[in-house]
Amino acid sequence: MKYKIIRLLILTIFISLLTGCWSKREINELAIATAIGIDKSEEGYLVTVQLINPGEVASEKTSTRTAVTTYRTSGETILEALRRLTVETPRKIYMAHLRLLIYGEELAEEGIGETLDYFSRDHELRTDFYILVAKDTKAEKLLNVLTPVEQIPANKIFSSLEMSQKSWGPTHHVQLDELINSLVSKGKNPVLTGVSIKGEKEVGMSTKNLERVQPSTIVEITNIGGFRKDKLVGWLNEEESKGYNYIIGKVKSTIVVVSSNEKEKIAIELIRTNTKVKGKVEDGEPKIDVELWTEATIGDAGSEMDLSKSENIYKLEKKLGEKIKKAMEAAVNKAQTDLKSDIFGFGEAIHRADPKSWSKLEKYWDRRFENLEVNIKVIAKIRRQGTITKSFYKEVKE
Repeated sequence: MKYKIIRLLILTIFISLLTGCWSKREINELAIATAIGIDKSEEGYLVTVQLINPGEVASEKTSTRTAVTTYRTSGETILEALRRLTVETPRKIYMAHLRLLIYGEELAEEGIGETLDYFSRDHELRTDFYILVAKDTKAEKLLNVLTPVEQIPANKIFSSLEMSQKSWGPTHHVQLDELINSLVSKGKNPVLTGVSIKGEKEVGMSTKNLERVQPSTIVEITNIGGFRKDKLVGWLNEEESKGYNYIIGKVKSTIVVVSSNEKEKIAIELIRTNTKVKGKVEDGEPKIDVELWTEATIGDAGSEMDLSKSENIYKLEKKLGEKIKKAMEAAVNKAQTDLKSDIFGFGEAIHRADPKSWSKLEKYWDRRFENLEVNIKVIAKIRRQGTITKSFYKEVKE
């Protein structure tokens, strides 16, 4: 009986020490941030935060108020600027639902490494937000543009980035862990996708932009920017951006247009791709072999070509392979001649294949990369022609 009483007392003491929600914070006490923009300022950093207006998002009634509000302030560090915002915002900024981190192009060219410490260190932040660069503009201005369809502009950019990589190919979404891994790697430099403002910037900051069938201002996902260490050194064009994604194996689906003759075009949809990158060192010289295999289907063929004939399919497969290879070669050439940056991770491939040789190469890898021999091979197979083999276009012309 005595031992039972002692156990009961101990249990009571432990239960009294447990608190189920000791760190709870009610939603009406928080300002939920969906996007943060960082630009260069005289003081250090200009930080712009896009906050959700919960009442407007949840309301079923129409209103003249916007679903988001942006605040901005400067500070010597990111954390200082965020805390300084408390003099303007009625609530403490809550970062756990952050979807986007956007750097102004000017700051990206000077270097973003120092700013990443806060985002990797703060315990409230998850690492599943996407990181981009505001191309030809400031992050502050970009976050002030209101977008149709999506009430919350950050959600629009987030979804557009995911969809463009999945269905088109020249963009690449990067999260915090991937960016930091590329920054600390000695055999790979990072990339970030650009996002820009298209149209009248001033109109895009008012609700007038939401009242038109064709908005005056839109936020557009652009191509890939290449970095050397933590500094932006240049941009790939659309073809080169696709070529980059082909090489790193990130093209899930895209459209490639080839010519059946001098006038007629055929659109081919890639439905599956697989890329293998192998490094080797021969006589002290590093080399890279890239092999891409893709499966495709005919998507749009306003052509007189008879697609039921195997020889015609073979010709299209050859042209498809050549066009993909051309994009890949263009990306490599741009990285070697203009960016002078190994954004593909070829150095890591050499390291995996021959660690001993890599120990001699890594110190001067940027210079060795500029003259690196890269051999590209593309195998393209067209599996399906759609529901018809001959286009009715010939009959229409007649």
